[in-house]
Order: sequence, then C-alpha cells, then structure tokens
Amino acid sequence: MGSYAEANHIPVVRLRAADRNADVMRPYLVKAAETGRSQVAAIGVAQEPQIVWTARQRDTDPGKPPQFSFTKENRRVTAYYFYLWDEGFGPAFIKICAYFPYPVKVWVNGHEWAKRQAIKAGSSFTELSNGFAATSDPDGLQAICDRLQPGTISVFFARWMARLPVPLTATDQAAGFWWELTMRQVEISRTLVFAAPRHTRAFFEALVADNLDIGRPERTEIIFKRSPRGAKAGGVFKTAIDRHATAVTLNIFYKHSRIKQYMKDGRALRIETVVNDAYDFGCGRLLPNLTELQARARDCNRRLLHAERAGQGCVLANPAFERIAHPTVDAAGRRAPAMRFGDPRVQALAGALCASLCAVTGITNRSLRALMTGLTSTPYSMTQASYDLARLRRNGLITRRPHANTYDLTPDGLAFAIFYTKVHDRVLTPLFTAGQPQAPPQLRAALRTINQQIDQRISAARLPTAV
Repeated sequence: MGSYAEANHIPVVRLRAADRNADVMRPYLVKAAETGRSQVAAIGVAQEPQIVWTARQRDTDPGKPPQFSFTKENRRVTAYYFYLWDEGFGPAFIKICAYFPYPVKVWVNGHEWAKRQAIKAGSSFTELSNGFAATSDPDGLQAICDRLQPGTISVFFARWMARLPVPLTATDQAAGFWWELTMRQVEISRTLVFAAPRHTRAFFEALVADNLDIGRPERTEIIFKRSPRGAKAGGVFKTAIDRHATAVTLNIFYKHSRIKQYMKDGRALRIETVVNDAYDFGCGRLLPNLTELQARARDCNRRLLHAERAGQGCVLANPAFERIAHPTVDAAGRRAPAMRFGDPRVQALAGALCASLCAVTGITNRSLRALMTGLTSTPYSMTQASYDLARLRRNGLITRRPHANTYDLTPDGLAFAIFYTKVHDRVLTPLFTAGQPQAPPQLRAALRTINQQIDQRISAARLPTAV
C-alpha cells in the first residue's frame, strides 16, 4: 500500500477511533472532485476489530509432521480505507482488511449516483442533502433512479478492484479466489418536500405525537420482547422517539433493521427503511437480490405513510360503522361477528392494530398475541388470536397475503383501529374522569354548569331527585 500511495501521490491519513472518518476525509474528496476525474482521493489507515483466520499448532508427536488448527476470531487488525472520487458515483470508499480472509467493505451513495446521471442527461434539479428538493423532469429523474441495479454496483466494484492494490492476484482470481458482494446495510428512502418549509417542523412533530401514542398512550417506547409463553423473541421490536437539539426522529425497530422518519434540511419529511439484514425481509443477502429488497422496503415506507394518513383522517363513514359494529354476512355467506365499540377485547384489538409495526410488517397470529397480551394484561391464546383474525378478515378490516399467514390492514381496518382508539382514549376517557382533580379546570367548570342547569330543570318540573 505504501509504494502504491507514493507512486500515485496519494495522501495517507492515520484514522483514530475517536475520528469521524467522513469529516476527516471530506477535504480530500472535495479536492478530488474539483479535478472532475475518477481517482483515489486519500488512503486511511486504521486499527479495527475484524473477523480473521487464526492458526494454532497442535500438540502432536515431535517425530511426526506439525499439525495446525484454523479458527475465525475477532481481532484488532490493520484496515485500509481507499476513499474514492468516482465520475459515476461521486464520493465512495472501499475498505480492505490486511489479514486473511481479507474482508472488504464497499460504500456507495445512490442519491449521488442519480445526481450525476441527471447532470449527464441534462435534467435540472435543486439539491437536497442526500436527495432532491425539486426537478424540472420528475418522471425522467425517477427513471434514472430506477436504473441503479446490482450490475451497476458490480461494475463499479470490479473497475476499482482492478486499480487498487489488493492482496489477491489475478492468478488467485483465475483459481476462483475472489470477493463476492453481499448486502450488509441498505437504506431505501422516500422524501416528501414541503412547498412551505416554515410549516414542516410543526407538521412533523404533530404527526409523530398523533401516531406514536395511539393504543399505548402511557409510554413513548414499547418493546415487544416476549411471546405469551414467556420466551424471548428474536431481534429487537420497539418504537421509540429520539429528540435531539434540532430534530426529532421516529424509529421503528424490526428484528435487526429499522424504519426511521425525520425532517430533512428543515423542509422535507423523509421515511427511510434501513435494512441491516436482508433475511429480515425474506430476501437473500447476495447483491443480485437488491432489486427485490428495494421493492419490499419501499412497500414498508408506503404502508407507514398510509397508516399515518389514516390517522389524520380516520372518521368512519356511517355504512362502514354500521357494518363493523353489527353482525353481518360476508360475500361467501359466512357470518361476520360484530366489533362493538366499547367492548374491552375489541378496544384492545383496535389498540393492537394501531401499532406502527403492524402497518409496516403485517400482522401474524404470533405478533397479534404479543400485542394483545400487553394491552389486556391477561392470557391471550393462539385460538383467540385465530378467531379475532377471522372476524377482522370477514369484516373487511384485514386481507391475507397470498401463500402466507400474514395479514395487512385495509383502509377500513386502519380507520377502524384509529377511530375506535381515539374516541375511547381521547374523548370518552377524559370526559369520564372530568370531575377528578387532574382534569383541566375549564372542563370541570363546564361540567359543573351543566349539572346545575340539569338540577334546575328537574326542580322546575317538580321531579323527585334520584336516590
């Protein structure tokens, strides 16, 4: 590496654990970008933990040939960061570990790639940090974004690995020893830019407040760790708010991955699915599965927006309310049991369906049991969950995915869940407790006035007071 850097006049930078690599390397990348040609901007050298092979000599007969055992271990070793300026992708880096099996990490930014393709195509646009604020050709820009495929990234990787000093030679590659790209972390986002940025913060904070506490108003963070039998579920399941000095971020954690929602540059709402393990979404990890993974992550972004949209306008139309609140018969002639407002189990079911995670990942018998057990504080069996899923389906509140035991909320289902929960928790419960000291003084005073007027009417009608 040293001779390669010296021969090509590339600066070498020692990276410390406390450094933020992007900040350290930014001046070198800016300088490389000014030249307008692809090049290695700088090489960072760091000591980092890596999974590498280690060898140990076994205790054997001294008269026999020595024997060794090989294992994978986490060791602190040297890693080289090749920070690149690429004409197609802009800033990027390739990290190569100096110890066998020489693990490699590649980082590229799809937004930066799309910006450069748009410039080549002659499309004008206004930049948003890591995105677009406006464009003269939305359809053309979307077509450009859709062109980013696994092959595009593979070509980038092959081109640079042919230029960088790597531990494997062409002979090794011919013998089948080479790297194969997998997806370690993929971020798929959707950005909604506001025409009046001054309203963005107020809108976003109201949106978060209105959608986080539905069905769980007593907490700002809910963790679903256990099944009804007490066994720990795999991964992390929770919804949480992170409030920083200048921004609020809504995080929905699902297994190893998460969806985050936050303001971008004070003028846009961004929904971003961060996939840390493709298996969380039923996809393979190899790079050719990127297209399928993108489609599934975009579906998550869309479902989250749909759930929030329902939360902002969830009043049930009279026909839908009548159908849900009373027993009916579905198209197949099966009886659809009533979902009566105020029934404790129905209210708990509505609260469970309001969980943001359900809108993103779908509903299963297992996930419904976990939610209902926490909301009812009583045992909730698999049979009960099956019955509730059946009546939700017959009432048109959920639909079953093809060839899977997973259900998605319909528009009526979202409206049912949010309407039932909002009316119960935000209207009736405060009114029923209005006479208590914790109720707002204005509400207590208004109720006293109503009681006085009722008493006066009863006295005027000479009706006996109820005992």
